[in-house]
Amino acid sequence: MSILVDSGSRILVQGITGNDGSFHAEKMLEYGTKVVSGVTPGKGGQEVRGVGVYDSVKEAVSETGADTSVVFVPACHAPVAMRESIDAGIELLIVITEGIPVLDMLRTVKHADLKGTRIIGPNCPGVISPGKSKAGIMAGDVFAPGPVGIVSRSGTLMYEVANSLTQMGIGQSTCLGVGGDAVVGSDFVDILGLFAEDEQTGAVVVIGEIGGSDEERAASLVAGGYPKPVVAFVAGLTAPPGRRMGHAGAIIDGTRGTAPEKMEAFAGAGAAVARHPAEIPDLVRKALS
Repeated sequence: MSILVDSGSRILVQGITGNDGSFHAEKMLEYGTKVVSGVTPGKGGQEVRGVGVYDSVKEAVSETGADTSVVFVPACHAPVAMRESIDAGIELLIVITEGIPVLDMLRTVKHADLKGTRIIGPNCPGVISPGKSKAGIMAGDVFAPGPVGIVSRSGTLMYEVANSLTQMGIGQSTCLGVGGDAVVGSDFVDILGLFAEDEQTGAVVVIGEIGGSDEERAASLVAGGYPKPVVAFVAGLTAPPGRRMGHAGAIIDGTRGTAPEKMEAFAGAGAAVARHPAEIPDLVRKALS
């Protein structure tokens, strides 16, 4: 099994006629993902990489049965695009776009919750279930099928850790980035809940970073009797307070949100904690043994 996407997922690409949308739609197709339609208002009837383009998500869903949308729409138009997918009945909305205003995301997340749509992102690399489906911008060749779930705030660290595991002969069930913005649709707790119910996943790697309290809440979930071993890493040990480090959400507020604080929370919950990404594969191997 896997979580969120699999070989049966039917992918729609919003913004497929743009440079990023067309490029990554092609890469998803090459991986074997079922990209069944694209949407760009005003360009219905065209084709991109052999994929039919529609003027609206509602029309694309009706014609192709798409259930998942990957959003490559500029930040100024992304809230409207997301709401369109939610109202059309899309079950999973993967938002690659970064820089969406916080208030717009708060409104969109609330609307998605009311309509039953799960959002991954924004400012995320997407979701991949190795050997089954790739919905996003990650390079598929660093991943391999196996028993380890990865959930990360950093796309780059997700790729690095997956590649290290693959090189050690340890494959992955599903890997995803929840997104680096201050407001995201799904957090660590949400994704850990999905991994807990997935038969293929034998262990979970959580890759956090400074800022916010998502890691502490994930640690509380683990401490409450999480059914699978967890390996955790938190980026930003040397980050100075008050300075944003890469992602909009990666900023230490006073004495809260520091890497040591988060690492202590995971260690206290019983997770194996790595101080460097290179330590993760060995900790995962031990967790699976």
